[in-house]
Amino acid sequence: MDASFIEEYKEFLKNGKTERECCNQIVELAKKNGYKDIGETQSLHAGDKVYVTKFGKAVALFNIGSELIEKGMNILGAHIDSPRLDVKQNPLYEKEFLVYLNTHYYGGIKKYQWLTLPLAIHGVVCKKDGSVVQVCIGEKNDDPVFCISDILPHLAQKQMKESAADFVPGESLDLILGSEIPPAKNDAGVAGGEAADKQEKDKAKKLVLSLLKEQYGMEEADFGSAELEIVPAGAPRDLGFDRSLILAYGQDDRSCAYASVRAQFDTVSVARTSCCLCVDKEEIGSVGATGMDSHFFENCVAEVVARLGTYSELSVRRCMNNSNMLSSDVNAAFDPMNGDLYDHENASYLGAGIVFNKYTGSRGKYGASDASPEFIAKLRNILDQHNVRYQMAELGKVDQGGGGTIAYLAAKYGMYVLDAGVSVLSMHAPWEITSKEDMWQAFNAYKAFLLLQ
Repeated sequence: MDASFIEEYKEFLKNGKTERECCNQIVELAKKNGYKDIGETQSLHAGDKVYVTKFGKAVALFNIGSELIEKGMNILGAHIDSPRLDVKQNPLYEKEFLVYLNTHYYGGIKKYQWLTLPLAIHGVVCKKDGSVVQVCIGEKNDDPVFCISDILPHLAQKQMKESAADFVPGESLDLILGSEIPPAKNDAGVAGGEAADKQEKDKAKKLVLSLLKEQYGMEEADFGSAELEIVPAGAPRDLGFDRSLILAYGQDDRSCAYASVRAQFDTVSVARTSCCLCVDKEEIGSVGATGMDSHFFENCVAEVVARLGTYSELSVRRCMNNSNMLSSDVNAAFDPMNGDLYDHENASYLGAGIVFNKYTGSRGKYGASDASPEFIAKLRNILDQHNVRYQMAELGKVDQGGGGTIAYLAAKYGMYVLDAGVSVLSMHAPWEITSKEDMWQAFNAYKAFLLLQ
């Protein structure tokens, strides 16, 4: 294992807590590796390297091969969005001397896991004059952090009787931003009376707004055109005495995205055109202009084919139909503390290598992309040739639930697709766990795949 690869991965996670931040990092790395914005090119030839972005939240990298692109590409497809809390458009309010920021959770989370954690705010504020303000508060040592409060156990009798899905309503996931000193209590023992009447209304909220104005030139109305995400504050850390594991936010699916991107950069000369695709919105159904269910990828391929001088709708369709794809996404690692949820013989284990899921979906394979065994056999062959460790697994027991990836959306073009990624323990929690060994094996598996004929 290359220790520098792991450290660079951790740095990627540290600086990429939103899809925008990940996309920016990928583009900067692409430029350093000789990739050009496709908009700056008129024609493409074997050996050329280009990238395409969409709204700063999705990116596709292409390394043009020596074979006709109609014969297909080798594609690594990952997603760079992760579960989090999003700030609402009219979010700021003061209640009983505390200032709150109203949020809406994004993707599948256990709401109670987000309470009493130090949280940071990342994102952009787009102003009417066309300027865009980058926001990142809570990551520097001298930054303030933010938090969602919880009920003390002494008063939580009712809460403790409710189900985990219900005892934290989504509307209660509001961040504490600041506070005001309450006025003196009156003779009745409550904050009020003449002192309260003289108290300026929403004083603490106004102070927060003045700080936002001072630091970011931001008015309250600018929240309406902002994209602000609430994420755990802090950098990735080595986990365990032996430092074999990584504890970090957003490893689903940025672990596979980073390994895929690095594999794309490290594979210099290819026969089949190689592509690394990093999309958005997978955690909420791959919707929108930056999700896999959009025409983003298809449009990217059309732009490449046009610059190769062979454009026709049929050429694009043949390229997509004849392609191979690894849906680079994570799998649930076997949890010894909850082993009854897993089929032990068909579970993935931390440190056992990259995971192949022939199918995902739920229960009766609903929503699955069931991979072709012919394709899996070809992959087994090339990975064995490159001494890559891999394991075949499912998400959990058949009736326990399930999940999905972008695989089925790529499969609709007729290409071979297989889910392939690292195992994650505590998936979708604010802090997730992966194995350094699995990251290294995934990187090498992706590199081997890009050489597949």
